[in-house]
Amino acid sequence: MTTISTTSIASLQTTTSSATPSGNDIPAQIARITQQIIKLTQQFKEIADGSGSNEEKQKKAELIQQQIAMLESQLAQLQNKQAEEAQQKQETSAAVATGINRPSDENQVDIYI
Repeated sequence: MTTISTTSIASLQTTTSSATPSGNDIPAQIARITQQIIKLTQQFKEIADGSGSNEEKQKKAELIQQQIAMLESQLAQLQNKQAEEAQQKQETSAAVATGINRPSDENQVDIYI
C-alpha cells in the first residue's frame, strides 16, 4: 500500500494555486492533473472517516491509489515533454543566432551562369 506524504500534497497545492488551467497546452494540462491528484488525495484521507465496512474502504483506497498513480505517470510524461520542448526551443534559438549564411531579403545573392 502506498502512502502519500503531506509535504508532497502541500507542494502540489502551492503549485496549482497560482496556475489557471485553461486550454490544452502542456502547462494547463499539468495544472489540471495536479488539481485532480490533490482532490484524490483529499478523498483518500476522507475514506477513514467515511461510513462503510473495512473492505469497502480498502477497495476505495486501492482504487484512488491506482488513479493517483496513473495521474502521476501522466504528469511525469507531460513534464518530460515540456522539458524536451524547452530544450529544443533553446537549441533552435541558439542555432539561428550563430549561423552566417541565412537567406533573407537583406542577404541574398543571385548567381547567374
